[in-house]
Amino acid sequence: MTQQMTAFPNLACHQYMLLSTFRKNGQEVPTPVWFTQSEGKLYVYTRPGSGKIKRIRANGRAAMAPCDARGTLLGQSVPGKARILPPEDAKWVEQLFVTKYGMQFRMFSFVGWMQRAKPAYIEIAPGEPA
Repeated sequence: MTQQMTAFPNLACHQYMLLSTFRKNGQEVPTPVWFTQSEGKLYVYTRPGSGKIKRIRANGRAAMAPCDARGTLLGQSVPGKARILPPEDAKWVEQLFVTKYGMQFRMFSFVGWMQRAKPAYIEIAPGEPA
């Protein structure tokens, strides 16, 4: 197993993960998402105005579990600390998604570009937020 996969071994070889973010009242909001890993951290692509972004901005608490495209759990959930990446980090993270998802990601990105929607990226490290 490579060094980059050791922080989240439950997600190795999966295309989707169930990202759970948490409302201020503690209620969990699970969402199936594409993700990629690098250097012990996970990265998620989303829109800047999404609920995930708002909830992460509020508390940074996250949980991840492998799932299928519909969000059906395929394994155990693990906790993580999430943060929104600054726009200057977008290019290298975008390349991670192109490497993993190829033409699917390029087409998805193109549709977003046509809608004039800028991407947002979330970085998730292992552990609980402080």
